[in-house]
Amino acid sequence: MPDITWEAPFCAEGNNCFRLGTDADGNAYIAVNGQEDHYLTDTTEALRTLITDIKAGKADHLL
Repeated sequence: MPDITWEAPFCAEGNNCFRLGTDADGNAYIAVNGQEDHYLTDTTEALRTLITDIKAGKADHLL
């Protein structure tokens, strides 16, 4: 497992809590809180775009 620095969990009402992380190589990670050993990884820009779109309501059905 890469050396990932995880941020504090982000929790929405009635939904799972997610955590975002980064590593020294500039990769970004997202995982369900408490299950950080099962994560998705991509570039920081790709995950930033995903999160921005979700917050804009473009993919709210995913949550």
